[in-house]
Amino acid sequence: MKRLLTICCATAALLTFGTTARAEGLPTVTWDSQSLMIDGRRVCPVMGEVHYSRIPADEWAAEVKKIKEGGVTIIATYVFWNHIEEQEGIFRWDGQRSLRRFLEVCQQEQMPVILRLGPFCHGEVRNGGIPDWVFAKGCRPREQNDVFLGLTERLYRQIFTQVQGLQWKDGGPVMAAQFDNEYRGHGAYLVALKRIAEKIGFDLPFYTRTGWPELLTPVPYGEMLPLYGDYADGFWDKQTTEGTGNYYKAFNFKGFRSSTAIGTDLLGKQEEKINKGDDQYPYFTCELGGGMVTAYHRRPYVYPEDAYSMALVKLGSGSNLLGYYMYHGGTNPEGVLHTLNECQTSPGTANNDLPVCTYDFQAPLGEYGQPYPHYYMLRPLHLFMHDWGETLAPMEASFPSPQDLKRGEDTQLRWAVRSESGKSGFIFVNNYERFFNLSAKKDVQLEACGVKLPKLTIPTGCMAIFPVNVDGIRYATAQLVARRDGKTYMMQIPGIPTTISMQNGKTLKHVKPRGMAKPVYDNIYLITKAEAEHLFLEESHSPQSVIRCQFTKVKEAGYLRSIVKGKAKVAEAPSEEDWQQAAVYSVSLADASLSAPCLLRINYRGDCARLYADGRLIADNFYYGRPFLYGLWRLPKGCTTLELRVLPLQPDAPIYLPREADKTAGEQVNSIEAIRR
Repeated sequence: MKRLLTICCATAALLTFGTTARAEGLPTVTWDSQSLMIDGRRVCPVMGEVHYSRIPADEWAAEVKKIKEGGVTIIATYVFWNHIEEQEGIFRWDGQRSLRRFLEVCQQEQMPVILRLGPFCHGEVRNGGIPDWVFAKGCRPREQNDVFLGLTERLYRQIFTQVQGLQWKDGGPVMAAQFDNEYRGHGAYLVALKRIAEKIGFDLPFYTRTGWPELLTPVPYGEMLPLYGDYADGFWDKQTTEGTGNYYKAFNFKGFRSSTAIGTDLLGKQEEKINKGDDQYPYFTCELGGGMVTAYHRRPYVYPEDAYSMALVKLGSGSNLLGYYMYHGGTNPEGVLHTLNECQTSPGTANNDLPVCTYDFQAPLGEYGQPYPHYYMLRPLHLFMHDWGETLAPMEASFPSPQDLKRGEDTQLRWAVRSESGKSGFIFVNNYERFFNLSAKKDVQLEACGVKLPKLTIPTGCMAIFPVNVDGIRYATAQLVARRDGKTYMMQIPGIPTTISMQNGKTLKHVKPRGMAKPVYDNIYLITKAEAEHLFLEESHSPQSVIRCQFTKVKEAGYLRSIVKGKAKVAEAPSEEDWQQAAVYSVSLADASLSAPCLLRINYRGDCARLYADGRLIADNFYYGRPFLYGLWRLPKGCTTLELRVLPLQPDAPIYLPREADKTAGEQVNSIEAIRR
């Protein structure tokens, strides 16, 4: 079976793990201290998180294809326990809860899958995915007691009914599994979960766990790979000010693999420590922020550059697997007993109030599969990892600039080098930090493997990777993107003159992009950033059409509610009773052209908004400066009128609104449009 992860020639490993019995002719997956290997060949995969149960099943095929076209080579997905057994003993594998059908879609697209099995997942779902009824069993969840492990075994057996025959050894897509999530107790609990899974029949090339926070006692080496993460901002922080926390560290090259900013609401203050021995594993990430969700009390506005900068920094710091959380947003399914969003009033993980429906996450692909700018921005990096993964994987990271830069430090350039035996390497440059307009750095002398690049001015916001002694190139001040059919594609870095110096002595200066049609030298093609972002994509170039929708205000907002802080000591989201006091608008969809797939875009200001169809809640939004969106193709058949409710923003509300949001008190709907896809 052809696999997307297959890459060039092999590099021998001193010690490898993960080999599992596999049908003849199908690729084997192993790992060592540096990287994953497919049939002994090193790879640098890109992993994108998407939650199958948050997307309608009839959209899966198109969305998985989009994910793949974005350069993602592995899908990660949670299996939320309360999505499939909200009511004790009633397992639901129907519709968008059908894990097996989703795995079959991934198999058709030749997309490997890592299952995050729980039992605790977090994922901003109610109780972190643990059903409410478990808390009435008289056992402590996430501990090694007979009652909870017995319930977990029953859960894993149900999941295995969906996975059986689709494991990697069977020619299926399931490559690995993660146990629990963000666990800080004894490693024996995680090992117990793995033993349960193995007893049931899970037999996978490798297993994983989150590498944060530090465990009380370790997991024996080789049992499961620790995977790390970082975010540009966090909804979970209790502070309601801009730039809180130490997220700025995600934009600094450093040898420390983990983050001390993730999940501080649950995990508290964390030291820069990882479990002893974990640095012997390959450096992988599973939660590199592709965006960020909005909580009621804290609503970060994440920029495309945030995701790109963090990814480049992690790669330059030595990571050989970039895993985005999230890569594709989604919508919470409807619950039978209660809503399935994280909220302060639930018995578990009750630290934040999240929207009932939306889980857009400002991810590269949004809630309705709409591509945001960083979907395209990240593609050249992903193509590079795919095509030069075997070259990059054995390269060690070194750090010419300090690793302990303070927030907003602007006296020197942030850069790192990855090289192998001092012979070949890549120079990584990041002159970007969220919320700070870092200055241009003049007369910068970059050097790697004994090769000095010409002095450069590194522009504000510049992020780049320069090759040194790679594929006949002595150095280049442009970025490698892809090599296909004997052609090498390089991306011009905006603001930096392109010089390409070949190992044969030929040097080309001030090279201008010539596009895909004409090489600048031999088989080397220099393309613009925009061309690189869309390289190899088959896209429709028909212009989008915007249809103005008629709307009428039918009710003014009532009394202003009293915003109180819940048990987590952050502002509580409005109650159902509060929503009865919202301003109400009637939205007409009578235009026949709206029958085509359209994305509804509501431009408003206020505190938060909800959308109803035939009296049923279908979408919601905590206002943070971006429009409120809804995919009209998901509407009930025959629905031509929607009801929009908007609650006014109150002066001095105890919530964080980003600088992009209109903080004017009250509410207003400016326009409602349907964007034809």
